[in-house]
Parts: sequence; structure tokens; C-alpha cells
Amino acid sequence: MATPAHSQSYNAAAHTDPINLTPEVRDAFEHFYDLDYEGALSRFEALQRANPKSAIAIGNVLLTIVFRELYRQDLLDTTYYAHDSFLTSKRNVPVPQPIRDRIESLTNSAVALADQQIKANPNEANAYFARGYARGMHAAFITLCDHSYVTAARQGLASRNDSEATLKIDPQYADAKMAMGIQQFAVASLPRLVRMLVGIAGVGGNKQKGLDLLRESAAHGIVTPIESRTALSLFLRHDARYAEAIVVQKGLADQYPHDYLFRIEVANLTKDSGNGPAAIALYNAILADAEKPGYFIEPRLHMTYFGLADTQRGQNQIDQAAQNYLQASAQPTCSDWIRRRAQLNAGEMFDLLHKRDEATKQYELASAGGGDQSQSDAAHRYLKTPYTGK
Repeated sequence: MATPAHSQSYNAAAHTDPINLTPEVRDAFEHFYDLDYEGALSRFEALQRANPKSAIAIGNVLLTIVFRELYRQDLLDTTYYAHDSFLTSKRNVPVPQPIRDRIESLTNSAVALADQQIKANPNEANAYFARGYARGMHAAFITLCDHSYVTAARQGLASRNDSEATLKIDPQYADAKMAMGIQQFAVASLPRLVRMLVGIAGVGGNKQKGLDLLRESAAHGIVTPIESRTALSLFLRHDARYAEAIVVQKGLADQYPHDYLFRIEVANLTKDSGNGPAAIALYNAILADAEKPGYFIEPRLHMTYFGLADTQRGQNQIDQAAQNYLQASAQPTCSDWIRRRAQLNAGEMFDLLHKRDEATKQYELASAGGGDQSQSDAAHRYLKTPYTGK
């Protein structure tokens, strides 16, 4: 892993906006990484009011609102991104208009403020970083919620360019390496045709360079180390480098044991690595911790039940899998998208158990009119012909 020159004397605090070093910002991030989005938001909003000329303060409010909505929409379940199928997903994500409007307003405000500061001082590294930070957040939102890949690719490229500008001014500004790392890996992972379609055919990408940049921002950044490790884990998972991904993710879960997403991702990676029995134990441990008052903040337990059911299915524990798919679909927090996936999968399990009436009931639920229709074709097919496992 590359490190900044003269790393023994490297002082990360000299390469960041001073506001990022304040106890108030660090406290807000502690709430954010425990998934206490409301607690984090109230703190970041107070910091923004106290620092109206800080573009990064706006960016942190934007970060919290974007991730709160992604969590609510089940878009932080990385199983969705472990393969490229999400690029062609027809999933509808019903984001309330007031939330969309605020995300757009915050992005525009952060960019406009940074523009002013760059115009006043073209060597203001903090302004370039803050502008790229906001653009990257906006790109993630429109990619995941709207599948707006052309706009998102251009916004992501603008974020990368801002990060490159930051590093040109200050080569040791480690936080700026995250956006570059994400862009390098993502571009290298896209088929050439897709790159042409989204208008970034001439943009270079290199997976290993992307991973190295993420490791640098994780090791030396002030703002982005946790996000960099999260992205690193996701990309390693994408390339089936499960052992490496588990090390990264377990480090996050150990650091933030009350972060429900970090915990479930360790279980997901363990499942994907082929260690079904260990994954089942991890999912059950999450469910046990969730029963402890206040251990997790608003855990979306359908994600755990669904992962547990998938793992049991892989272990040929068909009856247990059926029951846990039902548990997933019954959770009050469950999005319509996951609920119908769980219902379809439960139907398949009941067909394998030769419980045709129960299977039919689940297929009818999965294919009902209104809401998400991504499972409808398969459900209608199995209503006609029972699922046989092939």
C-alpha cells in the first residue's frame, strides 16, 4: 500500500478543513456510524448554522440525508451491488419529493459556495474537496435511486476531477483519494459499451489503482476513512476477494458494533465466501443483539432474515429458509421490493416442500398489482408450473 511521503512525520490534520477536526463534527459522525441518522442530522445542521460559509458543513448535512434515505429504501444492502445486475434493474424507488428537493438544494448550495471560494482563491484545496464531496454524494443518490447513469457518471467524473485538483494543490490531502479510487475501480469495472453509453468512453480506470487509493484514504483521511473502507469492502466483494473483504468489514464492525449495516455485511460476505454454517451463526447473533433494548437504532431486520434464509437455502435447509423468507416479508420496515422477493423465494421453498397451496399464496402476493413488479414475471410462471429448483 502506498503511503504519503515521509509518513513518519505525516500530519493528516494539516491536510483538511479545520472544521473536520472539531469535537462537534467527530461527535456527529459517531452518531452517523451508529446509524443514528436523526442524531447525526441535528448535530450537522447545528454545525452548518454555526458555519454558514463552510461548504463541507453543507456536505455533511447532504451526506446524512442521502444515506438516511438510501437506508430507508433498502439501498444500503450491498448484496444488491455485488454483481452488475443492479445496472439493469427496473426497480422503482419512490423517494418523497421534499427529500429530493432538499438533496438537490444542498448539492447546489455546496457547489455554489465552493465555486465562490475557488474564484476568490484558486489554490483553496478545501473548497475543491468540498465541491467534489457534494458532487460524489449526489452522484451516488441519483445512481441508486433513479438509475440515472448518464447524469451520475458525469457528476462522478466531476467529483474525481475536483479530487485531482485538490491533490494537485496539496498532494497529501488523503481524503481526496477516495473519490478517485471509487471512480478508478468503477470505470474499470464497466463494460466498454456502457462507458460509451454514459459518455465516459475516454475516461481511464484501473481496479488495482482504485483499491490502492481507497486504502490510502482509509489509512490517512480525516473525513473519508470509514466510507473508504466500506467502498473497499464492496469492491473486493464484487471481485469475489471475500477473505480480504471480510478482514476490512470485520474491522468496521468491531469499531462500530452497533452499526447494523456493518454487522450484516460481515454475515453477507461470510455467506458469499461459501461458509454457510458460520454465516448462519452470524445472522442469528445479529437477531439476538437486536432483541437487546437500544442495541441497534431502527434495524431493518428483514435484511437479516432474508440473508439468513438465502444461506439456509444454500445449505438445503429448505423448511427453515421458507420460514425466514416469511419473516423477512412480515417485517414492518420491509420495502415492497424486498418483500416481494421474499414472497417469491418463500413460494419456491414451499414448492420444494410440496406445499403447493402455500406456494401459490406467496406467488400471488409477489405478483399482486401495484407497487414493485420486479418479481411478477417469475411469480406468474410459477403459478402455472411449480418451481422445481431448476
